Amino acid sequence: MIKVGLLGAGRIGKVHAKSIGAHPGSKLVAIADVNQAAAEQLARETGALAMSVDAIIKDPAIDAVLIATSTDTHSDLIEAATAAGKAVLCEKPVDLSLERAMACQAAAARNGRPVMIGFNRRFDPNFAILKKALDAGEIGKSELLSITSFDPAPPPISYVKVSGGIFRDSSIHDFDMACWMFGGVPAEVSAFGSSLVDPAIGEAGDVDTAVTTLRYADGRLVVIRNSRRAVYGHEQRLEVLGSEGMLQVGNVLENTVVKSTVAGSLSARPELFFLERYMRAYEAEWRDFVEAVEQGKPMPVTLQDGVNALLVAEAATLSKQLGRVVKLVDGRAVAS
Repeated sequence: MIKVGLLGAGRIGKVHAKSIGAHPGSKLVAIADVNQAAAEQLARETGALAMSVDAIIKDPAIDAVLIATSTDTHSDLIEAATAAGKAVLCEKPVDLSLERAMACQAAAARNGRPVMIGFNRRFDPNFAILKKALDAGEIGKSELLSITSFDPAPPPISYVKVSGGIFRDSSIHDFDMACWMFGGVPAEVSAFGSSLVDPAIGEAGDVDTAVTTLRYADGRLVVIRNSRRAVYGHEQRLEVLGSEGMLQVGNVLENTVVKSTVAGSLSARPELFFLERYMRAYEAEWRDFVEAVEQGKPMPVTLQDGVNALLVAEAATLSKQLGRVVKLVDGRAVAS
């Protein structure tokens, strides 16, 4: 039985608390949050203890920590937890700074404890089936990957200001998907963005609508479309065109009922929020983490994967700012 400390009792922390408690091989024993009342409330609901972050990290009885705190704390907490001998599952991204993320990666490697980055979309059963079929060569050689990710509504401006921008905060999921599907980082990145949904997002120095193109060294292409607003639901689609066919994953709908009349056909909208859309993925993510810890297996999503996605995000941010292609050379984003 793995004893777990949860760092962060906010919205995503509550999701993880549920997954930890539901798994027969793990037990949530402690919760910390900067909002003490939130930590105490979630502790009461789960039967855990409300403790400080420092106490959780130093407690030798706690085997692993799940980091669901604000992004600016991730690297420090990964380093502290691994130094204390704990396995770590940390929400994305590793950091807002690529340099800091790489330093964290080096420190965690020295500490010798396993770290997994929470790119939950890899664990969605539909995307996992597509990936397996792609790797099996069922559509021949992959040539063009198209990813669509639209949020139902933009986050609060207070969040936008500290998020690191749409590419580091939201698109980074899609950059990880591209790296996962195509087996590594691209050679070039080109990104465009506009503030079309909310002028306040533009005033905060960010964009809410973006298109990013990735080109791999062998010529394969990826097109990623992002928006902070899709009024009908959480738009999550992916397709891969190959030399012998296509693989597609469509939206997950609220239900599968289709009403057909003389006026036409009507189906349900996509799941409205990411928590509903990806609940099964979060459960599978935790299951695979526990299995890797128990069996000493490699983590399914590594710190290197986190660094790779952040590298692409940094390149996209730079491309959008400069209005030109950015090359990825030796783990760095270089404007061409």
